[in-house]
Parts: sequence; C-alpha cells; structure tokens
Amino acid sequence: MSDVMRIFAIALFFLANTAFGEMLETENYRVVITMHCDEGEVSCEDISYKGTSKRSGNSINLKGKTLHQTCADGITPCQLLGYRFQNGNITYNVYASGLLQVIREPQEILIEEQGSWSYE
Repeated sequence: MSDVMRIFAIALFFLANTAFGEMLETENYRVVITMHCDEGEVSCEDISYKGTSKRSGNSINLKGKTLHQTCADGITPCQLLGYRFQNGNITYNVYASGLLQVIREPQEILIEEQGSWSYE
C-alpha cells in the first residue's frame, strides 16, 4: 500500500469513528446532541444530550436514542423524527423540526419551545 493510500485509510478510520454533534438553540435553552454511533447508521442507541438553561446556566446530561418513523414493513426505520432521552419520569424529546419538548409522566408538558439547529 502506498503512503498516500495508508494516510487516506487512517483518515477514513478516524472520521468514521468520531462523534458528531448538533446544537439546538431555543429562546431559553441550548441543547447539544452528540451521536456516538458510526456515521450513516440509521438508528443509534448511544446519543448524548446536554441541555443548558440560558437563564440559570444549569445543565443536565442524559443518554438516549434516535426516534424514527418506520417503513411500510413496520420494522425498518425510514425517517429520523428526532431523539428521546429519559430521566426518571421525565422524557426529553428533541425533534428534527427543532421542537424541544420536556414531558413529566403521564402527560404534563413542562417545556415546549421551537428552535433552530446548527452543526458542530
């Protein structure tokens, strides 16, 4: 293998195994989502959430997974809807549309804010 090919192969290895993230900015919160799965995987069960209040500066770190709409077969994930994180009886949903929603079971909406995405 030539030196150029060896360097290219090493670069591809590191790029494929690097976590990548997205940041959602709403009026009152900054949420950083980091996927720890290989790029190109349709679903991921290893996602980090760091949510920070712009008012208080308090933050929370959670682990979660992707949310998908399934294909016609009812099994295969087709479209990414967003991400879900659980903290006891509180569910944090971060949707691809930019909606941040925090719900306390059974159905009490604690936070519902629209934001915009940027990519790190």
